[in-house]
Amino acid sequence: MNFLFLGDIVGRAGRNVVIEKLNYLIEENNIDFVIANGENSAGGYGITEEICNYLFEAGVDVITSGNHIWDQKETMNHIIKERRLLRPMNFEEGTPGRGFEVYEKKGFKIGVMNLMGNVYMKKCEEVFPYIEEKIKKIKLKKEVDFLAVDFHAEITSEKQAMGHFLDGKATFVVGTHTHTPTLDYRILEKGTAYQTDAGMCGDYNSVIGMNKENAILKFFKKKSERLVPVIKNATISGIKVTADDNTGLAINIEPIMVGGNLKFNNI
Repeated sequence: MNFLFLGDIVGRAGRNVVIEKLNYLIEENNIDFVIANGENSAGGYGITEEICNYLFEAGVDVITSGNHIWDQKETMNHIIKERRLLRPMNFEEGTPGRGFEVYEKKGFKIGVMNLMGNVYMKKCEEVFPYIEEKIKKIKLKKEVDFLAVDFHAEITSEKQAMGHFLDGKATFVVGTHTHTPTLDYRILEKGTAYQTDAGMCGDYNSVIGMNKENAILKFFKKKSERLVPVIKNATISGIKVTADDNTGLAINIEPIMVGGNLKFNNI
């Protein structure tokens, strides 16, 4: 089974490059299932029903999110009826929507889990005790054939700790939120594919996808306007994970980067 995970989609440029290039990526890489983090897709702040539909039509199977999930007022109603749109699972009990769901594709049950970290993030349930209890009921090759985890968190140590904690329990664990792709993609000791951050689908001639001039002014503590996404030359950034159909664990992980202005010599 081949999975494609796309990092945070930022604004119009991120949406457009995904919509334009996703079908090519699916065919070129023989992708079976696509997950994308869409929490910054509506002008950098949240997601709308219309954008969800565009992404689903383009080939995305599931949209994950994070701390910006409620930035658009309409999302709270839409997420109740749209099971393919996830919010962090460890939001407090009673929050609309779901943070874990099982989807069927090509005869397999694919579990997708959206978690959010605690360090420098908006308040949510303490993620490690929370997932320690929940993961007991979501076992590979029993409840699900594959388990994909989007861990939306700020700091690298928290993401790495989650990767190792879920090693052998998930098909892959990938970090989102910082919009900066890391080069530590690997398969951990017990068979879980991992990358600290998938990066973003957006314009990298920016500050995390936002206009760099205003971002710089903010760091000088000078008067500036609200940050808005750059809408010029976007790059798709994510990972491809190949998983063993028999074990549900990873066989291979590799970075995916298409279009735009982000290039690494060793990719």
